[in-house]
Amino acid sequence: MYPLGVLFGLGFDTASEVGLLGIAAVEGAKGLPILDILIFPFLFTVGMSLLDTTDGILMLGAYGWAYVKPVRKLYYNMNVTLISIVVALLVGSIEALSLIAVQLSLKGGPWDQLVDLSNNFGALGFAIIGLFIVSWAGSTLIYKWRRYDELDAAVLARRT
Repeated sequence: MYPLGVLFGLGFDTASEVGLLGIAAVEGAKGLPILDILIFPFLFTVGMSLLDTTDGILMLGAYGWAYVKPVRKLYYNMNVTLISIVVALLVGSIEALSLIAVQLSLKGGPWDQLVDLSNNFGALGFAIIGLFIVSWAGSTLIYKWRRYDELDAAVLARRT
């Protein structure tokens, strides 16, 4: 379990918490009152609770819809997996190419844009959220248009 704990320790949430504790320690050393310092962890906790709760509610609805019928489950899992792979390749490619551009001092239109995009992953995050929304909306339309809900699992088993 120790190696698994180390891997989780390298995650973004843990890094954010360590950064937050560092900010609180620096401000405490400057003489900021303890109640003012506790605002940082409180705001962090509130923000994480809000996002985790929203994520949980959305996933409950999505998986609840998907597990009603086996065809839905298969279709949903294929769609989410495909979009996750596309996002992972996109983020990894941007990060790798921006590192290459910085290390080799490459300048010019696309290289400068890659470095700028890599330095501003917030905008990329919004684009990724938009990609997921568009893919879910598109896949829902295709699912209804192709009438996958009317397919019987036994018919699908015979086709393969």
